[in-house]
Amino acid sequence: MMKPEDYMQQAYRCILQNDFEQAIRWFETAIHAHPEHAELYYRCSITHARSNHLLPALEYARKAVELSEGVEEYMLHLQTLEAKQLTVTAKMLLEQAGKETTTPYVDAATLLKEAVRLDPLSVEAHVMLALACSDLNEYESALQALQDAILLDPQNGQLHQMLQDTKQRMKSMQ
Repeated sequence: MMKPEDYMQQAYRCILQNDFEQAIRWFETAIHAHPEHAELYYRCSITHARSNHLLPALEYARKAVELSEGVEEYMLHLQTLEAKQLTVTAKMLLEQAGKETTTPYVDAATLLKEAVRLDPLSVEAHVMLALACSDLNEYESALQALQDAILLDPQNGQLHQMLQDTKQRMKSMQ
């Protein structure tokens, strides 16, 4: 039987060749052979996340944290994925929202506040939060979220433009 390191080596060979699907198969085969090896779940989760497979990435990340009894690196990875999932859910709420009710905006803002707490470095979560707050006429919160996004991505001209637009909307509401 192969050692976990041998499987990982095979998986990394595939990753270097940009064959992420084959790498995932190697990690999953390794997990099947060594179900108590937390690092295999963690590495498999990262590979799924890079392939935009959010749900399996979350599953493997949770298992890695559970098996490792909370290795910080694994916990941070899980928090980042959870924040991403909250952001995706909030985005769907905002896209489906009609103007007749504020409920989707309130729900989205709640999810995005949690996403920002879990992953304070997610520019996308900050921007989505700003949009949700702006739609709720909570301009102070929207401005704060945009300022946080700008701190993370100061070269992004769109963020500076959004900040100016939000300030204008705020003034016109007063």
